[in-house]
Amino acid sequence: MRRALFPGSFDPLTLGHYDIIKRGVTLFDELVIAIGINADKKYMFSLEERVNFIEEAFKDEPKIKVTTYKGMTVDFCKKIDANFILRGLRNPADFEFEKAIAHTNRKLSEIETVFLLTSSGKSYISSSIVRDVIRNGGDYTGLVPETVVVK
Repeated sequence: MRRALFPGSFDPLTLGHYDIIKRGVTLFDELVIAIGINADKKYMFSLEERVNFIEEAFKDEPKIKVTTYKGMTVDFCKKIDANFILRGLRNPADFEFEKAIAHTNRKLSEIETVFLLTSSGKSYISSSIVRDVIRNGGDYTGLVPETVVVK
């Protein structure tokens, strides 16, 4: 079975994440979306909200599982028997950052990293930009899936 892990904080899930997930799920038998738990990080949305955003967005996709994890991503991959890590790239800076992590992960384990370029028109969207728009009362509905829009 080709199982991939798509790790992140997803605070919140954006249309960029959604794009990578929709395209990535076609490449694997199962795609595990894993929300990393970092006690030192301040999140805008609770862990439960972030899990719910993703589960609702992909409730009709049986090949997608949603979970949480602590610790090193490669250790979690081993635990769930994932052979691939899926990552999205928006720009050259993302590539340089993700390349270093991928090389390190490959050194630590046999896990391959698969990169997908974010579709044009979504490459400017980041969770930090969405959080800033929300904090300042802006209209963020065009940046996130409907499941993230707080009514």
